[in-house]
Amino acid sequence: MRESTEELTELQALLDASLTRSTAHLRSIIDSERSLTAEQLTRVLTGMCTLALSTVTATGEPRISGADGHFLHGAWHFGTARTAAKAKHLAARPVASVAHMRGEELGVFTHGRVEVLNPAHGDPDPAWPELLAYFKDFYGDDAFDWDNDIVYYRLRPHWMTAYAPDPAKIAAAS
Repeated sequence: MRESTEELTELQALLDASLTRSTAHLRSIIDSERSLTAEQLTRVLTGMCTLALSTVTATGEPRISGADGHFLHGAWHFGTARTAAKAKHLAARPVASVAHMRGEELGVFTHGRVEVLNPAHGDPDPAWPELLAYFKDFYGDDAFDWDNDIVYYRLRPHWMTAYAPDPAKIAAAS
């Protein structure tokens, strides 16, 4: 868990507001008894979490692909090749949805705006040095040409919910 007290408070407010703004149908499935708190969520989402990442083409068609997701500081972080179709989609339309699911035990669904952490040209995000150190530690220092081959994103969520039929069980397993 890398979140500060302030980040946990903001994440909890987002989770609460997202559920409140959701449809009655979704609230019939995900309620306070079948959801995780911000603190539980950050303890569960450690290391690499496989994401289903959804972007949109220039003609408005949805595209879904897989991505290595890392939940850090209350937001998803993921990367791809600078030449990948999803990188082109995100450059033109910097919004995305992601889902992380673990069978029937956990479902985390997020919609938001993406920010490039390490642009090919220009200054990197102020958080990039810390995040780069994390990614190099996770993948290996020489796994990629970190400056040229890959682009990393932060998905700033504006809506997020976490479904767990047994929150205590999933939280205890982490």
